[in-house]
Amino acid sequence: MPDMSNTDIAGAWDAHARWYQGRANLPTDVVHYGGDIGTEADFRLCGDVKGKRVLELGCGGAQCSIAFAKQGAIAIGVDFSAEQLAHARQLADQEGVKVELHESDVADLAFIRADTIDLAFSACALNYVEDLNRVFRQVHRVLKPNAALVFSTNHPAAHLIDTDADEPLLVRHSYWDHAPMEWEWNGVPFRDFHHTIQDVFTSLIRANFRIDTIIEPEPVPSGARSMFWDETQTLVPRYLIIRARKEGT
Repeated sequence: MPDMSNTDIAGAWDAHARWYQGRANLPTDVVHYGGDIGTEADFRLCGDVKGKRVLELGCGGAQCSIAFAKQGAIAIGVDFSAEQLAHARQLADQEGVKVELHESDVADLAFIRADTIDLAFSACALNYVEDLNRVFRQVHRVLKPNAALVFSTNHPAAHLIDTDADEPLLVRHSYWDHAPMEWEWNGVPFRDFHHTIQDVFTSLIRANFRIDTIIEPEPVPSGARSMFWDETQTLVPRYLIIRARKEGT
């Protein structure tokens, strides 16, 4: 499979958006962090957002932005997929809320003035970003002083495990192998990036963030499972959730 550019990944989501949104069953009444784990109602990392400007990075169908808007936030969603944003506009209209949507790379936030965002949020999108340093610098610029960046991403341990193996825990990659992961999903090529916990921590600190919360969530014990569920998630965390606050100017 040839190397994919950022434009190619956006195109992959364009091709996949209708299929994905028809099956993902993502909530619009509560902010989610990923399939088969708790929601903001459980983790309570974002605080009261009423009247606050909330920026969602990699918003996809904007389900989380819609949930923020229902709580009284001024919601702004950014995504590089035009088809995902088309679904987001339709869904926001259907849910009766206003979400300001922008087609852009999450590292290109030039359309947002500095020190104007009360909360930045991202759910399961930063694994598609190769250069976390650039993203975190941009987020730091637009956040107000001491405002929070809250995000979930793929847990780096989940990258190691072969979920198709007969053995319950067959390691397929080195933890320190930073080569992009490329695969096909329903015949559409995708790519994401492996960031170790050290990588994420270092990028946040270099961008002048202070980390105050790290969660490695266990799956919820019961209920309907998402289309991404596999039994290895009972043994190795699928997601990493972090809250970091802007320091300095």
